[in-house]
Amino acid sequence: MHNRSNVIYVYDGSFEGLLCCIFESYEKKEIPLDIKTENDNPVLFNIKEIITDKEKSQRVYKSLGLNVSPEARRLFTYGFLCDIPDREMLLYKYARLSFKYKSKITNMLVNDTVDRLNKAVKHLTNESHRFIEFVRFSIYGDVLVSVIEPKNFVLPLISDHFCNRFMNECFMIYDKTHRQALIYKPNSQALIIPLDDFKEPEAENTEISYRKLWKGFYDAIAIEGRYNPRCRMNHMPKWYWKNMTEMKEDEQNIEHKQLNA
Repeated sequence: MHNRSNVIYVYDGSFEGLLCCIFESYEKKEIPLDIKTENDNPVLFNIKEIITDKEKSQRVYKSLGLNVSPEARRLFTYGFLCDIPDREMLLYKYARLSFKYKSKITNMLVNDTVDRLNKAVKHLTNESHRFIEFVRFSIYGDVLVSVIEPKNFVLPLISDHFCNRFMNECFMIYDKTHRQALIYKPNSQALIIPLDDFKEPEAENTEISYRKLWKGFYDAIAIEGRYNPRCRMNHMPKWYWKNMTEMKEDEQNIEHKQLNA
């Protein structure tokens, strides 16, 4: 039996580190009061630092797949990419339920923990699909560059699509929200690396010409009689507009009208 404790686990913020927190809980037969990252500045009282150990993390990860189900493990893994309050404790509770109820966990939709995680992962996957559609690249020399501002950490989910789509190109997708960048060059493995800050260079004449052509194409295929801003925002939420070439002008016009209303 696990005993509730007043200890707070502190880990390095990595997926493997969180798995080690779960391992520690089962090994010590204790339920932590909370799980925080090193960047959360947790209180100094009753802190337990959890060291990331690859072997321990692998044991927990394999157990989630073999002893529970591949779907439960997928949900847990995707949950780590979600931007949700108390993410670590939500995943910890889900892991405990998984080990208790095995494959039945995926059908326990009335359980609050399972329901919250399912909704968070659905939001993540929907957002990743939208970024596959809404990412816009600019050309700087021989490199394609895009800046995105997702709410969830979508780079791992969209990586394969863009690496396959632009397999002969060098490109970077910079996640401004999470300060991470997807880097790819031909005949090389794609990498997701930390990048604290990135500022796009000034656009060259070729890039400016491409932007004008794309904007002209977007305007040309529009049907004036079917202009419906509300419908457009339903399919292309305004959240994405700031980094979309064809929408920047409309966003500026809307903000100007709002200021002068």
